[in-house]
Amino acid sequence: MTSVNFLKFYFLATFTKPIEKRISMDHGRCENCIVRKFNALRAMSKEELKAVSDSKVSRNVKKGDMIFDEGEKLGGVYCVRKGVSKLSKLSSNGKDQIVKLASKGEVLGQRSVVAEESANLSAVAVSDMEVCFIPREAIVKTLHKNPDFTYEVLRHMAHDLREADDVIVNMSQKTVKQRIAEALLYLKNNFGEDEEGYLALVLSREDIANVVGTATESCIRILSEFRKKEWIKTSGKRMAILEERKLKELVEGF
Repeated sequence: MTSVNFLKFYFLATFTKPIEKRISMDHGRCENCIVRKFNALRAMSKEELKAVSDSKVSRNVKKGDMIFDEGEKLGGVYCVRKGVSKLSKLSSNGKDQIVKLASKGEVLGQRSVVAEESANLSAVAVSDMEVCFIPREAIVKTLHKNPDFTYEVLRHMAHDLREADDVIVNMSQKTVKQRIAEALLYLKNNFGEDEEGYLALVLSREDIANVVGTATESCIRILSEFRKKEWIKTSGKRMAILEERKLKELVEGF
């Protein structure tokens, strides 16, 4: 179940061996990091943030590398400092379904820490990333001692569940063509454009299809239709929106 609104669930992650070979130590301190302002870590005290800083491990993840795999036993959470990853689940027919794009400021794994679950999704970097891995013990200890942090974690989860409700309605009421148009608008509004006017976050046609829940062939056909109408232009995998108003009207049913 997915749409361009993207389900915002939290998932634990350990890192596979290929990533461990590229560990890059980061001497930045959590208490001085602006990224924490976007997530539940903002509710931690200075002492708690110092303890997290002392235990965290910062890593660079190359585009295309797997961060964690579905079903892995996980040992902590991680905070995205830079870049974007796709979170996907393998369906019974062997097709990946992307349920979220996780970007700067998001803490992944909080839900699994609380529930003591293994990873429900796989995560792969769709751009070069910087992430901070925080051991489970540091999070659980703060959950027991700091009610403000616990409240923030629960508040984020409640927000995610509300968005999941919106996704269900969106998937049942909108056509594939509308969802693809909405996906393009989402990518522009949330990740911006490059200097040439192309969408800054480059996704393959297969990834776009997996985001909106359709076959790759259908996605290619609809994007070709948008290009012929001159609503978008393409250059390889890159896409630029030329007629934002037309895409919005399609999404709204006009």
